[in-house]
Amino acid sequence: MQSVLRRRPRRPLLAVALALAVAAALAAGLTGWSWYGAAHDGDAAFARNRDAALAAGEQAVQNLNTLDHNDLDHGLDVWDDSTTGDLHTQLAQGRADFAKQVQQAQTVSTAKVLSGAVTELDSRTGKASVMVALRITVQAPKAKPAVKESRMLGELTRTADGWKLSALGQAPMGDSAPAPSAAATSPTTPQPTASH
Repeated sequence: MQSVLRRRPRRPLLAVALALAVAAALAAGLTGWSWYGAAHDGDAAFARNRDAALAAGEQAVQNLNTLDHNDLDHGLDVWDDSTTGDLHTQLAQGRADFAKQVQQAQTVSTAKVLSGAVTELDSRTGKASVMVALRITVQAPKAKPAVKESRMLGELTRTADGWKLSALGQAPMGDSAPAPSAAATSPTTPQPTASH
């Protein structure tokens, strides 16, 4: 009986000590998690921006290399929606002439993205650059489809509606990679759609 009475005071002390140890461990864990989250918040935001720019860039480059003479107005509207800045202005100014060329040629061009990468990203200024590899198929009446693989460099600008192409051009095959320019990339002159 005496041994039972002596043990009882130890159990509440043990329970209190255990509760304090668990509370201390939880507090340390929460503090560490908060610190880790704060330290990596910028990395996560950058990664989200990069992924959004890449997805928009790949889609826009694909859009500007896809056009069906049977649904021309819709296709050119998609081009307008995919672009901004000088490239957008150039497309708008050349739209009527380009539409006429495509209607005369009666071509259907489709593009498939093979791979893409963000080569530059400045989240602060809302500018990015992408490289996109495409497989472009051009079908003309009474002819076999012409298939070409192409690498393109695009510049993106973040707008109120998301990332949009502001320039697009062919990637050089050599070691150097000059930045694309709007003048070189208007789909009235681009390599993939020139055969329309």
